[in-house]
Amino acid sequence: MDVSWTLWALTILGLSALIAVDFFIGRKPHDVTTKEAGIWTIIWIALAVLFGFGLLAFGESQASGEFFAGFITEKSLSVDNLFVFVLIMAKFSVPSHLQQRVLLVGVLIALVLRAVFIAAGAAVIANFSWVFYIFGAFLIYTAWKLIQEARAGEEEEEFEENRLLKTIERRFGVADRYHGTKLFIRNNGKRVLTPLMVVMLAIGTTDVLFALDSIPAIFGLTQDPYIVFTANAFALMGLRQLYFLIGGLLKKLVHLSYGLSVILGFIGVKLVLHALHESGVNVPEISIPVSLGVICGVLVITTITSLVAGRKQERAEAAARTDEITDKAVDKEADVDA
Repeated sequence: MDVSWTLWALTILGLSALIAVDFFIGRKPHDVTTKEAGIWTIIWIALAVLFGFGLLAFGESQASGEFFAGFITEKSLSVDNLFVFVLIMAKFSVPSHLQQRVLLVGVLIALVLRAVFIAAGAAVIANFSWVFYIFGAFLIYTAWKLIQEARAGEEEEEFEENRLLKTIERRFGVADRYHGTKLFIRNNGKRVLTPLMVVMLAIGTTDVLFALDSIPAIFGLTQDPYIVFTANAFALMGLRQLYFLIGGLLKKLVHLSYGLSVILGFIGVKLVLHALHESGVNVPEISIPVSLGVICGVLVITTITSLVAGRKQERAEAAARTDEITDKAVDKEADVDA
């Protein structure tokens, strides 16, 4: 897709305007209700759909298909980020009424950092086509690692601050408590960070780790930097509302890791096939419609099996509680008879 500098500028201005509206509406710290989160989640998804169909209306059918495939992939991978966001919120004991502000700024930092990653990735791909082999192998390895972790039942119990975050804390110092929405305060004449600023940086910089697999994944679906950037932007900008909407449902998505591993593995294979094709090897390439179908199918199946497994677990726990109550009643009756 041939994208002019004017279109890039208009797109960035448009996204900035949407972020500004989102910030203005949520500028007052408050507890986000499920209804509010649901409405805004629908709005962000609707905007992404309109953008995708807008590309189609302007005759960019391939770009439209690539955008939808990239958006759905990035959205599904970003759900995995929410697990870590929950840990970060717990680690820093973020008050509930400040969490929406933390996520808004944190996601904005993540978007800027991802833009840098995307620019670097596009430059590397443009000059070194063999990098597709590395991206493909990395995604396949990541998929295998996700499956191993899911089978082992490994869970991250506590968030560990990265080296950059620790360096910033040592350099500037951190206040001992939250001060509303303030990011800096004066403490004994010295300007120090508030915990709110630290947790925003934690959200933004931690997302970089997720970008290590999500950026190669979307480059496996499209090599167009414009599509890669916009798909990431729309996926990330609705992440804050998604956090409040499905925060309580995350633990029920027990098969999410399996689904994501299948998607990453599939895209990894697609990248390797594309690299072989670019090298002159006569191998089939996976089309965007096929990729879109596989990604959507895997997500639907994963969600259904997760919900079924969750209901079975709930029934088993309910039966166990009933048996426990019955046993206690029998024991009590036996004590009375004695």
